[in-house]
Amino acid sequence: MAQAMVHRWTGLAAGLFGAAGVALAAAASHAGGEALLRPASTICLAHAPALLALALAGERIRLSTVAALGMIIGTLLFAGDLVARHFLGSGLFPMAAPTGGMTLIASWLVLAIGSMLTSRR
Repeated sequence: MAQAMVHRWTGLAAGLFGAAGVALAAAASHAGGEALLRPASTICLAHAPALLALALAGERIRLSTVAALGMIIGTLLFAGDLVARHFLGSGLFPMAAPTGGMTLIASWLVLAIGSMLTSRR
């Protein structure tokens, strides 16, 4: 039951990141901010479908929960830092975007490893 809740939250994050990605792309195009908002949009739009796939895959992929959590945290840090710098004039905290980026890379590697392990039944 707990895993089902994790997959629901992952699906929710996918939808929110997808919506944020489109909104950030519109803001970058119409309100300026190409340098910061466009990469934030790209990260959100790249990870929304990945999170949706992880939510739908459920427990068929080992380590999917770890990969999804890392992608959520990494996207929030990376995109959140860029958005904060654009709208607030300062980032979330020093090294937030690079930390988010490294978290995203690690999450993709966890997904790759988990995909090679024997699936759960």
